[in-house]
Amino acid sequence: MQHDPLALPVAVLGASGRSGAALCRVLARDGTPFIPVVRDAARWAVTGLPGTPRIADLQDAAALRRALEGAGRVVSCAHARHAPAILEAAPPEARIVLMGSTRRYSRWADDHGNGVSAGEAALLASGRHGVILHPTMIYGAEGEDNVQRLAALMRRLPLAPLPGGGRSLVQPIHQDDVTACLRAALARDWEKPQAIVIAGPAPLHYADFIAAVCRAAGVRVPPVLPVPLAPLLLLSPLTRLLPRLPTVRAAELRRLTEDKAFGIGAMLTELGVTPMPLEAGLARTFGKG
Repeated sequence: MQHDPLALPVAVLGASGRSGAALCRVLARDGTPFIPVVRDAARWAVTGLPGTPRIADLQDAAALRRALEGAGRVVSCAHARHAPAILEAAPPEARIVLMGSTRRYSRWADDHGNGVSAGEAALLASGRHGVILHPTMIYGAEGEDNVQRLAALMRRLPLAPLPGGGRSLVQPIHQDDVTACLRAALARDWEKPQAIVIAGPAPLHYADFIAAVCRAAGVRVPPVLPVPLAPLLLLSPLTRLLPRLPTVRAAELRRLTEDKAFGIGAMLTELGVTPMPLEAGLARTFGKG
């Protein structure tokens, strides 16, 4: 007997993570039945959200299949490299929503980006009804450390040493907009698998992003010091040794040298989500909006 997928519960993989928990809060608020799927029941309990979790490791095919049983829609906030296992374990009629990352478009290849690319390829080749959403840098989630860590760093430094003077483009997206996109993707019956980038409304130079974060956090906006990438890469390991200074990783510095600007036409038309302006998102993040 065939069931309408929209009438069945939503299985949320990675439900205790930042994006997963944010989605579960919205589903609970809307009265949408959902099944939290986690590796650690204790982490789920910390969220304070309703629902009895199903325990499954994404590398345990049998446990994953049991965890997804009875779901009409499966949304994964886990790393997209797990897409093949999820597609194999999900009920045949279930709609699929995966979280990817725009890291897949970076010219600095790494395991993270390569895993996202492989996950996207698996979904597109599967023929399943579904979508993979590729967010840019996510900020504003409970416990996130992107803009909070940046504000802490700027609070400690007299200058902002940036490769190329911070002229590269970024286009961060607020967690609330990510959640809205996931919710919209779950509400659609995708005729064929798709990949969609989700991002903030417009790109801006990284130096301007730093200035906006500082203003929102009540931190002095430091002057930008243009610095070649090579010496910054040599100095980055020292940030682990300096007290009260956030660690800056070499991979993060390399990605500062490339533009991360994306069109959001599909986000607007396919998902119907208009992202909030950066200033509004930062005000919400720092408790001023």
